[in-house]
Amino acid sequence: QVQLVESGGGLVQPGGSLRLSCVVSGGIFSIYTMGWFRRAPGKQRELVAGITSGGSTNYAEPVKGRFTISRDNAKNTVYLQMNSLKPEDTAVYYCHLAYTRTDYWGQGTQVTVSS
Repeated sequence: QVQLVESGGGLVQPGGSLRLSCVVSGGIFSIYTMGWFRRAPGKQRELVAGITSGGSTNYAEPVKGRFTISRDNAKNTVYLQMNSLKPEDTAVYYCHLAYTRTDYWGQGTQVTVSS
């Protein structure tokens, strides 16, 4: 059974940084395409960034140049480094993978950007 556990959220001032982590257990992490999504209050969940098993990455326009997704296959972990945070980045952030037509999600971690 595949499980995803996020950590690293919190309260940060505008312009600050956070690094989110997502540890995956119960599967073969190295073959998965991993993604980070977020859901802001009153909005639909949206893709933030993704990384393939080969290390190719993609980003949503609002976070390009500020966020970096990476992975450590030895630790079964995917990261999201978030710099120059803005109030509009406030959301619950979710780790995701899809495998054999099944979506797996973490429980989410709250990120709040406020002064």
